Formats: sequence, C-alpha cells, structure tokens
Amino acid sequence: MTEAGGLSPGGERPPVSLMDLFHKLPASLMEQALTHPHSVQERAESYERLEFLGDSVLGLAVAARLFRDLPAAPEGTLAKTKAYAVARSSCAVVAESVGLREFILEEAPVDESHRTEMSQNRTLLGNVLEALVGAAFVAFGYEAVAEPLADAFAGRVKYALQHTVDYKSTLQEALAAEGQTAVYEVVGESGPPHRRSFTSVVTVRGEMYGKGTGRSIKRSEQAAALEALERLGVLDKGNS
Repeated sequence: MTEAGGLSPGGERPPVSLMDLFHKLPASLMEQALTHPHSVQERAESYERLEFLGDSVLGLAVAARLFRDLPAAPEGTLAKTKAYAVARSSCAVVAESVGLREFILEEAPVDESHRTEMSQNRTLLGNVLEALVGAAFVAFGYEAVAEPLADAFAGRVKYALQHTVDYKSTLQEALAAEGQTAVYEVVGESGPPHRRSFTSVVTVRGEMYGKGTGRSIKRSEQAAALEALERLGVLDKGNS
C-alpha cells in the first residue's frame, strides 16, 4: 500500500506501467496515436508515423533487456528471441494483456466503427500499441519508456526462451487476425533414405508465401512458415 503522494512505505515510488504512461500522454499525441488511417484525409495525421517510431523503440528496449539479462547468450539466441518477442502477433498479445482494447474504445477520437475496428482487429491493435509507444517516447524520452516497455513484453521473451519458437503457430496467429489460414504441401523429396530431405510450401488464398527445406516434413514446414512470416513482415528478415 502506498502513502499519500504515491510513495511506498520505504520511500520508493511504485513501478510505472506502460498504461500509466499512455494515460499521461499529452492530448495531441494521444489523439494522433489513436487515429485510424482511414479516418483522416492525410495519412500523416494518423498513428502510422508514431507506429514507425514505436517499432524501433520497442526493438531497442527488448534488445537492451536481453543483452543485460542474458550475458552468456550468443548473438543468434538474442536475435531469435527478440524477433519473436517484438513480432506483430506478440504486439497484439501484449496489447490485449495490458488493457489496450478498453483504452481505445474509451479514448480514440474517431467514429465508433473505426474504434471498434482498431480494438478488435489484432493487427491494428498491435499497430496502435506501437504508436502509443512512439508517442510516449516523444513525450517522456527513452529512459522513461524502456523499462515499462520491456516489462510488458517480458512474458513473450520468457516464452521464446523456454520453448522452441513455433513458426507455424506464429503464422497462424498472424493470419487468423485477417480471417485467413495457411495450407502446407510437400513438393519434393531428395537424398538417400538415411539422409532424406523434404521441401514444403505454404500457401495463403492459393498463393505461395513460403518455401522451406528440412530433414523432416515438420522441419520443412517450419522453414516455409518462417519465410512466409518474413514476407508478411511479421518477423524481420535476417533477425529470425
């Protein structure tokens, strides 16, 4: 329990959460961060520019936390963990967990249909989260944003470290937000029985989005899903 003025009995202020920062944003920045691109004539007046900035702030905050907390981890582990933690699907999960849906419905300065779309569409929900991060960076600076941001994504980092990242599941999460599904097909086999190699493709709406090769069908499908995620921009190419 805190004392008057927000101080704990020990004299320290309680940790600031990501939503605390969002609620304290200046009105102009909050308005831009919550403005749907289709609700304005000039897209630069929407959340897109702040989303671009917030994406970079998020990547740095998570990378810095990983570098600090995993001093013995090789670069490959750090890069793979970061790529998963800051992926679009992860942004949507974190946005839901911190209560961003309700925040959008209460604060977004757009009509009801656009508020509903931003709060229900998981891709847009993640975009708005990054836009608000960008706005908080502009308003309060990196030092104020970094720790609350890394804390909010700590669960996604922990999951990535404790589990083999499942690119097929990540792809399905990303496609589900758009009402789409992925279809996998083995298109080739090569090599002797003891060193068999399989090639699989993944298609969406009949169009090939990824192709991968592996020593098992499962591995070839994972490789194909990874390529699809990179094509869709869900994971950064070269960092996954």
